[in-house]
Amino acid sequence: MDKLIQLHSLEEFKEAIQNKCIIVFSTDWCPDCLYMKTYIEHVVENNPAYQFYYVNRDDMLDLCIELKILGIPSFIAYNKGQELGRLVSKLRKTEEEVQSFIDSI
Repeated sequence: MDKLIQLHSLEEFKEAIQNKCIIVFSTDWCPDCLYMKTYIEHVVENNPAYQFYYVNRDDMLDLCIELKILGIPSFIAYNKGQELGRLVSKLRKTEEEVQSFIDSI
């Protein structure tokens, strides 16, 4: 996930969502998150209009609770501080599902 910029604080998150971006909420222990690592860089390369950021759910749990991130991996799109859409569930997401979500924004 080298192409994702990791966010470490609420301040960094607030700054990031001012851009046209997709925030990926994940952890490094969840099997579905590990599966996502097999394709996420391809998704980033295919969507240059968005900046992609990574939030480790365990490190920013309060933010995830506030945003109702109940399952991981999850994706939320933002622009100018406004949420554009979300793909949030506890189910495994395929590359096709993630791309379909991005296309629908």
